Amino acid sequence: MPIRGGNVATPLVGIIANPVSARDIRRVIARATNLQITDRANIVLRILAGLAEGGVPRVVMMPERAGIEVYIQRGLEQAARYQSTRFPAVSWLNMQVTGEAQDTFNAMKQMAEMNVDLVVVLGGDGTHRLVVKASRDIPIVGVSTGTNNAFPPRHEATITGLAAGLAASNQIPASCALSANKLLEVAINDHKDIALVDAAVVKEQYTGAKAVWRTESLRELFVTFGQPDSIGISAIAGLLNPVSREEPEGRHIILHQDLHSKDKDDSFITAPIAPGLFSTLPVQRHQPLQPFIVTPVTSSQGSLALDGEREWQFGRNDKVNVTLITNAFHTVNVSACMQFAVSNGLFTARRHRDNAPTQ
Repeated sequence: MPIRGGNVATPLVGIIANPVSARDIRRVIARATNLQITDRANIVLRILAGLAEGGVPRVVMMPERAGIEVYIQRGLEQAARYQSTRFPAVSWLNMQVTGEAQDTFNAMKQMAEMNVDLVVVLGGDGTHRLVVKASRDIPIVGVSTGTNNAFPPRHEATITGLAAGLAASNQIPASCALSANKLLEVAINDHKDIALVDAAVVKEQYTGAKAVWRTESLRELFVTFGQPDSIGISAIAGLLNPVSREEPEGRHIILHQDLHSKDKDDSFITAPIAPGLFSTLPVQRHQPLQPFIVTPVTSSQGSLALDGEREWQFGRNDKVNVTLITNAFHTVNVSACMQFAVSNGLFTARRHRDNAPTQ
C-alpha cells in the first residue's frame, strides 16, 4: 500500500529546514551547537542526493530569507555543470515568509494540500512539534539541527534522504517504513495544543525567552518518552524511570517546590537539561501516564512549556489537562528502511538501472 496514495508514479517529497533552530537562550547559557547557514544548506544537499538515489524526482521546499536557498541553488547548479551528484528537481513553495515559527506551520499546511508523500524536517523538538501540529496525516523524518534534539533521530543526512526516498517511492512497504508515534494533547480551557516529547509546568506566568533552562522553576512534567541517552527536559524521566518511544504509555513527574527539600520520601535526580548543562532536581513522585486518560495538572498557576519552550500561561481560574495520545502520527524508520533494502537486494539491483541525467 502506498504511503499516501497520490504520487506512486512520481513521488513528491517536502523539505522544511528551519534556518534559525538552535538559536535560543540555551545556546548562550549552555554549550549548544549553532549551525551556520552554509552547514544547513549542505545538510539539505546531502538529503537531496539521498532522495534522488532513493527514487524521488521532485522536491518542494519551504522558502526562507536567511540564505539557505541561495547556497542550495549554487550547489544544484554546480552539480549540473559538472554532472557530478544527481539531484531531484527542486522548487519552493509560494508563500509569505515572515521569519517566524508560523512559517514552518504554514509550509506544512501547504505541503499537505499538495499531497506530498512525506516531509523531511530539519530542526529541533520545537520545529518538529509545529510540523506535526499542522498535519498529523503526512509521515515525517527528522534531521537534528536544534538545541534539544530528543525527538529527531541521529542519522547522517545522506542516509536519512536515501531511506526517505525509498519509502516515498514505495520501494519499501509502509508497514515496514513507518513507525507510529505518541504525542501529548494539552488543553487550557477550550484551547488545545500538542507536544511531541514533553510538556512542563513552570511557576512563572510569562513566556519570556520561551526556552526552559532554569530548572528551579519546574513544577510538573509529562513525557511521551524519556530515554537514558536523551537530552533536555525529557532526560529527567529517562534517568529516573525510562520509557521508550514504542511503549504505549508515558511518564508523569511531580517535582518538589523546595529545591533543598529534606523530605525523606523525595528523591533527587541530576539530568542534562541542555547540551553541557546539568541540573539536580527533587522529585516528589512519578507515575506512568496512561493513554487517553485526561490528567489535570496539579499546579494552580504558571506557564506550560511544550517541547522545551514556554507557550501558554494559566491562572487559578483556568482548567489545564494533559492527555497522552498513541498512534498519533508516523515517522520514517530509517534503520528499518535500510535493513529492508539490504534484505531485499534493492541496492544490488539498482546498479543495473539506467542513470538518470543530472539536473
